[in-house]
Amino acid sequence: MMRLPEEIALAEAIAAIAPSGIRIGCRMIRDGDEAHLLPGEAHSIPARQPGMRRASGAARWIAHGLLAELGVGNVAILRTPAGAPAWPDGIMGSLAHDDDMAVAAIAPIGDIASLGIDVEPARPLPDDILALVTTPADRTDAADRNLAGRILFAAKEAVYKAVYPLDRQVLGYEDITVDLNAGRATTKTGRKASLAYCVAPRVVVLAFVDGDGR
Repeated sequence: MMRLPEEIALAEAIAAIAPSGIRIGCRMIRDGDEAHLLPGEAHSIPARQPGMRRASGAARWIAHGLLAELGVGNVAILRTPAGAPAWPDGIMGSLAHDDDMAVAAIAPIGDIASLGIDVEPARPLPDDILALVTTPADRTDAADRNLAGRILFAAKEAVYKAVYPLDRQVLGYEDITVDLNAGRATTKTGRKASLAYCVAPRVVVLAFVDGDGR
């Protein structure tokens, strides 16, 4: 299938930020992408809205390709009751999408204990959402001023996805402190995550916890 210009641009941007050992992919969500859900996946995803199923199909299409690169083929990535994807033994991963783009990241469990990813449009975050997301301890000076709020939002979403499998605790935005200047985040549970991000053509943030879990 022919790749679209925004897919190519984002693929290059996320390849540039991906640490060694982490594979990341992206795909513009297309009509009919729900057909990429394997039967078990389709059954495990309760959403009946066509848009949500298309996005889930697009994200899993990416993940299946990344898993195949590791020699893992034809494995259903089921949705757990908590809403997170269930990965094959020895693999960790994360899925995300906005209205138009899906992304996925995977890695073998080892030097990295867990990871999370989020994608957002490269537009300023609305002020009302920014007020909910930001805490006095957050540091965003190093980021593009117009996009700092959006990056912060995506970072906290990605960090939550990375740490939830380790602690099984629900965290609010106020429970995650992000320092974009240092590329680090800390949760109230004591987890420390590293951050990597790009801002064009979309904001994508990858969060990962080192293999010692801290």
